[in-house]
Amino acid sequence: MYAIIKTGGKQYKVAEGDSVFVEKLDAEEGSEVTFEEVILVANGDDVKVGTPLVDGAKVTAKVEKQGKEKKVVTFKYKPKKHSHSKYGHRQPYTKVTVEKIEA
Repeated sequence: MYAIIKTGGKQYKVAEGDSVFVEKLDAEEGSEVTFEEVILVANGDDVKVGTPLVDGAKVTAKVEKQGKEKKVVTFKYKPKKHSHSKYGHRQPYTKVTVEKIEA
């Protein structure tokens, strides 16, 4: 059984027991999070597709950790103009483990 959920402007395919890195959520480590924006639920040959969401479906997950990804460095350079700029960015994430899919 798997589901497609929407969170943080992105869509993720999840199954029970999967660990997924999603956009940062306001939740403590060890707490439970419920994703109610479920787009699709599939159990073998039984597939429910929402228009746009599946009614009554939700995915329950446990927050494992909060963190930041590796640094991405952007360097802009214009030759012969004495112009350069260096920027760094670390995207925050939340690691969740899917516990239950309810359709």
